[in-house]
Amino acid sequence: MMDLNDFLQIGASVNQTTLILDQHTAPHVGSGYAKVLATPVLVNLFEAAALSVIETKLPTGTQSLGTRLEIEHTAATPTNMCVEVTATLIKIVGRTVTFELMAKDEIEQVSGGIHVRVVVDKQKFDLRVIAKSKV
Repeated sequence: MMDLNDFLQIGASVNQTTLILDQHTAPHVGSGYAKVLATPVLVNLFEAAALSVIETKLPTGTQSLGTRLEIEHTAATPTNMCVEVTATLIKIVGRTVTFELMAKDEIEQVSGGIHVRVVVDKQKFDLRVIAKSKV
């Protein structure tokens, strides 16, 4: 079994900034009526940031899959304001990696939480999905 500690480094972090446009708002994605950053979009930004911390460093033939996400979305971000999300690798246990998440707009912190991903063999995963789709 591979040791992810040979490939990944605790404390590795990524910051990604997104300008919030209409396409990022709750009415656009069907999660509410306020024209502010939608929680489902925030979830996507967090997952993308976490993925970018590790994806190019994983062993050949593997990929990571999100398995858990716990966030609090505590403040609204209006359109035409930037939001910066940060994902920091905080724990590696076996094939499971855990990230601390934080998001802030130009005024304040708007969200924080934890994201867990599991590293799997791409070929085995693809074969399981194909077998499942034939059921």
